[in-house]
Amino acid sequence: MSLIQKIDQDIKQAMLGKQEAKLRGLRAIKSALLLARTEKGASDELTEDAEIKVLQKLVKQRKESADIYQAQNRPDLYQIEVEEQEVIEAYLPKQMDRSEIEAYLKDVIERVGATSVKDMGKVMGAANKELSGKADGKTISEVVKQLLA
Repeated sequence: MSLIQKIDQDIKQAMLGKQEAKLRGLRAIKSALLLARTEKGASDELTEDAEIKVLQKLVKQRKESADIYQAQNRPDLYQIEVEEQEVIEAYLPKQMDRSEIEAYLKDVIERVGATSVKDMGKVMGAANKELSGKADGKTISEVVKQLLA
């Protein structure tokens, strides 16, 4: 079953269960996936990687909005963003924690032969390909800087 079909089923369940927050998050996912499918140059069906990228983008948008709302002391809007973010994250693969990322990146650094911060580009290129969907790019970057420093 494709992600869009699963989202459709979950939207029906959320409507029947009168789950407002879940419904908002699911509708955001469906909208973003349909938009990605109809973009110029896109094929009719999205690959799993493309779906994950769309979901990651939605999560990132929610995090940034939540940070802004929290800084502006708007707990009502902050709560909405956090609820939607939780719903969207449920459809992403399990994210690696910092210690797992660190262990993996040590191996990547060894493979590409990186010795200093100057080699960060090589490490980031390999790491972003291999950890796509499993870890946040910002966290990867922080850990790489820390390991190469």
